[in-house]
Amino acid sequence: MVDVLATEVERFVRAVGPEPDETLVEMDEFAEREGFPHVGPEVGGVLRLLARLTDAERIFEFGSGYGYSAYWFAEALPGDGEIVLTEVDEDELELAREYMAVGGYDELARYELGDAMETIESYDGPFDVVLIDHQKHRYADAFEAVRASIPPGGIVVADNAVTAGVIEFEKLREIVADGTDPDTLEVNDHTRGIADYLQRVTDDPEFETVLLPLGEGIAVSYRVE
Repeated sequence: MVDVLATEVERFVRAVGPEPDETLVEMDEFAEREGFPHVGPEVGGVLRLLARLTDAERIFEFGSGYGYSAYWFAEALPGDGEIVLTEVDEDELELAREYMAVGGYDELARYELGDAMETIESYDGPFDVVLIDHQKHRYADAFEAVRASIPPGGIVVADNAVTAGVIEFEKLREIVADGTDPDTLEVNDHTRGIADYLQRVTDDPEFETVLLPLGEGIAVSYRVE
């Protein structure tokens, strides 16, 4: 696994970013204690900023875990806003509910237990911000499922766009940066899924995509038309 940022740079980024409240600190401590993967405060601050910049009213998450990213998003939403959390693990979703309630965000949240790809079928857009953070081999499918629900000025964010425990970064780099045919490589489904997603969003003329080297890498796709 590649380190996206050197530790000292990561600490510097964290120091300049928004200060997590007590609940977020507790959530960070939980993740460290339990070895639970989460985006961390560096990415969390960016997610909140993106929601503010888009004047987000509705947000959808493909994969919410225990609610860490949703908590960061929630402060940027208006009082009548909505964020949809999806999770296949019932215990994690219940923990997300508890944390969101502590922060005073429970009324903004809709908690959906089950497959996010099935959940999105029961929702109509628009969504101002969408976070994709579930099974890597389904990222491109998630984008297709929600693409029509993103208005001009809306944003899709994909986590793990550079690395994660299951992603083979050198092979991902070969495919994305060097243009190597993935069929010529022995590459796992997670890595191929991220490569497919990045190709899909960068080839879409209605979206402009940048990759930010924070956390484990986030791809931010802005709908320009």
